[in-house]
Amino acid sequence: MGKLVDKIKSNHEKLHAHKHADKKGKLFIISGVSGVGKNTVLKELFKDESLHLCYSVSMTTRHMRFNEVNGVNYFFVNREQFQKAIDQDELLEYAEFCDNLYGTPKKFVNDQLDAGKNVILEIEVKGALKVMQIMPEAISIFILPPSLEELEARLKNRGTESDDTIFQRLKEAKNELRYQEHYDYNVINDNVDDCVSEIKKIIKSGKK
Repeated sequence: MGKLVDKIKSNHEKLHAHKHADKKGKLFIISGVSGVGKNTVLKELFKDESLHLCYSVSMTTRHMRFNEVNGVNYFFVNREQFQKAIDQDELLEYAEFCDNLYGTPKKFVNDQLDAGKNVILEIEVKGALKVMQIMPEAISIFILPPSLEELEARLKNRGTESDDTIFQRLKEAKNELRYQEHYDYNVINDNVDDCVSEIKKIIKSGKK
């Protein structure tokens, strides 16, 4: 009897996986200013397996660090390979930071969507706007601080940056906040649990 139950359970799990694979996933673009708590929110979201989430893995020319894995943290390539990807229109967007190129490979995103995964693309505003143009079906979420005063307090509480760096981050935050109206959803991160709950509702609804 035990073997029969295990077989039925196994078949049920395979059927469930097959049904889910037949259903295409959705791309969720998530942006937010530095210090707003994106990483904490995303960490909580990924604990919920019912959301079927996966991260979009970026391509970069940056050197791989000792604790990183190619294809998991990034797709590590040289500049020639990155330029080839640009020339062949294989990237949804790309940008250069600190002399290194970063981009979002179309194939990885589409493969995950076809497999039924909901892909999370955490990206800054300019890159997000490019992806919205190429994939207008993507659902975009901008995570907001309760106020700039609260954002400044959070940055200072980190204790990892100088006053000058905090000033520059706040200046950039003011600039990025101007683009919040281009996103489908604006979610305020005043309380992490409430913010996570709100974004879960958005993901489960799958509606722009």
